[in-house]
Amino acid sequence: MEQLIRAGHRERVIRQQKVGEVEYLTFPLLSAQPGITHAFSTRKGGVSQGIYASMNLSFTRGDEEESVQENFRRMAQTLHTDVSHMVCTFQTHTTNIRRVYGTDGGKGILRERGYTDVDGLVTDEKGVCLVCFFADCVPLYFVDREHGAIGLAHSGWRGTAAGMGRHMVERMEREFGTSPRQLVAVVGPSICQDCYEVSEEVAEEFRRLEAAIPACDRLLKELTETGRYPHRQLLRPGRQPGRYQLDLWLANLLILRDAGIPLSQIQVTDVCTCCNSSYLFSHRASQGRRGNLAAFLMRDGDGITTV
Repeated sequence: MEQLIRAGHRERVIRQQKVGEVEYLTFPLLSAQPGITHAFSTRKGGVSQGIYASMNLSFTRGDEEESVQENFRRMAQTLHTDVSHMVCTFQTHTTNIRRVYGTDGGKGILRERGYTDVDGLVTDEKGVCLVCFFADCVPLYFVDREHGAIGLAHSGWRGTAAGMGRHMVERMEREFGTSPRQLVAVVGPSICQDCYEVSEEVAEEFRRLEAAIPACDRLLKELTETGRYPHRQLLRPGRQPGRYQLDLWLANLLILRDAGIPLSQIQVTDVCTCCNSSYLFSHRASQGRRGNLAAFLMRDGDGITTV
């Protein structure tokens, strides 16, 4: 397997896995949860060609539909499930979240979704495999250890600035009675601060986010003292005047911690999609000529109800 470029001065929290030709990534924190299957795809093990090589999981970027279908089939087989049990987001950089059921199986792959503008999914049904799509934006995984509910979300800079992580925690609390203290959460592979230069307009959104977290200074101190995250700046000067390097990993960590999830129950990626663009699709590294990665999260079991 390809050697990953990892963020410096961090514990290694991403594990590489391989089943047949399919390579994917996992997190120890999620692997330790009984009855939970999860994965983050890589570019390896599919059948797509050219800029989509080889495990492209997007139908909307110009790849051949038959290739994408085969890629999903391979991922499903790797995860010991079926494509008909997968339910996909319809991402438009919102904080909209949808509760899904076994009857939603196959939506976004085998059949039309029947919904739009959904960047987060939650369920408490066994066998329902949640699927979100990425190529630099942040995947957020959630597992409720008490009620068995799970959640998966797409959080780009717009979703992060709008507090997608907090919205997911609050939605799971309303739907399932989830307590933040019983949640484990993961900030998945995405673009790192060194690679992510943004404009003054975007930077201002994150200054507002930081100001909106009442205990932000205390949380930053906590991260430093515990050694769980080495950086204390959401924004640092970019390479040109009026440009900034944005830390989406830290922003999402602060949002999750502020929402009440204990720090010991949060893991943050040490792998950047842009730094590893030969192994992971990166919108920025490829200048938009690329396929999509996907995150998968499922409660094990055969409790699927189909239409």
